[in-house]
Amino acid sequence: MDCVEVAVIGAGVVGLAAARVLARSGREVVVIEKELGIGRHTSSRNSEVIHAGIYYTPGSSKARLCVAGRHALYQYCEANKIAHRRVGKLLVATRDEEVPLLVKLRAQAELNGVDDLSWVDAAELHVLEPALAAVRALHSPSTGILSSDELMRALRRDAEAAGAQFALGTALLGGRVAEHGIVLSTSGSGAATLLASMVVNAAGPWAPSVARSIQGVPAAAIPTAHFAKGHYASLRGRAPFSRLVYPVPVPGGLGVHYTLDLGGQARFGPDVTWVDSVDYSFDESRVDAFYRTIRRYYPALADGDLSPGYTGVRPKIVPAGAPDADFVIQGQAVHGVPGLVNLFGIESPGLTASLALADEVRLLLGLS
Repeated sequence: MDCVEVAVIGAGVVGLAAARVLARSGREVVVIEKELGIGRHTSSRNSEVIHAGIYYTPGSSKARLCVAGRHALYQYCEANKIAHRRVGKLLVATRDEEVPLLVKLRAQAELNGVDDLSWVDAAELHVLEPALAAVRALHSPSTGILSSDELMRALRRDAEAAGAQFALGTALLGGRVAEHGIVLSTSGSGAATLLASMVVNAAGPWAPSVARSIQGVPAAAIPTAHFAKGHYASLRGRAPFSRLVYPVPVPGGLGVHYTLDLGGQARFGPDVTWVDSVDYSFDESRVDAFYRTIRRYYPALADGDLSPGYTGVRPKIVPAGAPDADFVIQGQAVHGVPGLVNLFGIESPGLTASLALADEVRLLLGLS
């Protein structure tokens, strides 16, 4: 049986960030990933937005780690020449009745440490974004976009430079809590039985099933996985706005918003469809429903301007209709297993918070 100090399960952005920080702390790290490449799921199927920290309940892990992660992420991108841009975001009210929601969000953002929001009235909006229809907006200058692919490749390079090893194409079959760590069984290109002193479960949508596959982890500590699928539609032609545009939030998500990639391609999404498993098929009939929603703030959108883009799946730990759950970063104090950290429900703003989440993992493992 092979032995290792730390096994990280999952090579999405959070697993990569954890592998990096743990390897740089001098630990022997192996990353176990069932796919043949890194970041094949939630980490690469999103809006690639660096969030400011506006939407999350004050005092929550999402709020705290989003703000800390945003600062760390901008610094990391600049230091490592990762493509990114602070394009800013307009959070818009398309009707007067929506303005109180913006007022509430601004107050919430300030409690979260987001102190750079400013009001933009209809006349100013017309100057900034002539194609935008809104009565008022909040401008978030610290919201940005980045290349998630470049970020993840940089995190992997850093982890490997510090000695981390990657077992790609290696599926976790299960494990058991042992006297001196956790025994993990894997199949695929890296088939082996491994004794890890510490295990970081960063398996994204599959984190609850990974935890259940390890004998000795109490079932009561493991949430039920739920999956919220989102469709993104691409806009044909020139981008109408230079900033990101988000309508006021709707139950279950942030609504069908407008984002840009670093190449200037405009896209809208996501919608929300609850599914039984991770499924990236694109239901083209969903695109038709985008038009009415988008035209509330972009009335010039013409029929036929949208085309199918891509889908992503949020790793939820609450069912449809329930209030959003906070990140669950679970150590021995909760589940009783020494050396195990479970990361459950790491959906948005997980990309923004990834570096801060990695530091949380390090602290839970008692590492300096």
